[in-house]
Amino acid sequence: MSAAPTPEIPPVLAGLFDDAAVFPPGSLPVEEAVRAHVAHTRGAHAGLVGTFVLAAKDVGRLAEPTAGLPEGSFALSVTVDLPGLADALAAARRIPAVRPAGLEVAVPDGVAAEAVVPALDEALDDDSGLTVYVEVPRDDRHAALLAALAGTPYLAKFRTGGVRADLYPDERELAAALLAAVRAGVAFKATAGLHHALRNTDPETGFEQHGFLNLLVAADAALRGAEEAELVRLLADRDGDRVAGRVRALSPRVRVLFRSFGTCSVAEPAVESAALGLLPAATVADLTEVSA
Repeated sequence: MSAAPTPEIPPVLAGLFDDAAVFPPGSLPVEEAVRAHVAHTRGAHAGLVGTFVLAAKDVGRLAEPTAGLPEGSFALSVTVDLPGLADALAAARRIPAVRPAGLEVAVPDGVAAEAVVPALDEALDDDSGLTVYVEVPRDDRHAALLAALAGTPYLAKFRTGGVRADLYPDERELAAALLAAVRAGVAFKATAGLHHALRNTDPETGFEQHGFLNLLVAADAALRGAEEAELVRLLADRDGDRVAGRVRALSPRVRVLFRSFGTCSVAEPAVESAALGLLPAATVADLTEVSA
C-alpha cells in the first residue's frame, strides 16, 4: 500500500510516484539514481515517493551506492522475468541496506495465464513481505491472467506507454483494463508513458500519452461503477482545472485499487501537480532543490 501521507500531501498522492529514474527516457546511472532517491526520501516531498525500481540484472550494482545507509532502509522493487524470481530476491537480500519491497514480474511469451500463479507460489514460498505485481500482457492472455490473479495476493501491472507509439494503449483499451481489474477485484500499478499529469500529445514524438491524474480519476470512476464510455472520456480529458478538481474530490479509497506508477522523474509529476494546485509550493521548491 502507499506510504503514509505528510500533512502537506493529499492522501490520494501519497507514495504514488515509484522512482524508476534508471529506465528510459530518464536513464540515470544507478549510482546517480540512488543518490537522488535517498535525497527524495529525506525531503519535504518524501510522502510522494514510493519504492526505487530496478531491473534484476542491475541489483548487484546497489551494493556500493547504498553501503553507508542503515540496514534495510532502501526499499526496492525489482523488475524480473518469471523464471528469475528466486535469483533476483537472493541478490537483493545479499545487500545489507536493501529491503526487497516489491517484485514486478514479466510473463514470457508462451507461458499460459493459468501457469503464472502456481509458478509465483512455488518461487516465493509465502513471502508475505513483498508486494508482487504481474505485468498483464496485451495479448489474448489478458483476461485469463486477471481472472487467475483474482483472490490471490498478487496484483496487476499495466503498461501504459513505452518507446514506440504501439506500446501506448488507447483510451478504450486502458478503460477496459481498468474495468476488468475492478470486476476481478485486482489492484494494479501502472508503468511507462505516464510522463505528465494530464493527457497530452508529446511534441517530439507525436505519441498520445496518458496523464497519471487522468488515470487516477478514471480508476475512481471505475470503482464507483462507471461504464467504459465514461472512463474513456476521463482518460482523454486535457482540461487541467477540471481534472484537478476531480482529484481534489477523490476519496483515498481509490489508492486501494491504483497503488502507484513508475516515473523516470519524481520532480516532473510533482511540479505539474503543484501547478494544478494539488501540492503546496514549498513541497515543489524542496523537490526542485533535490533534483538540481
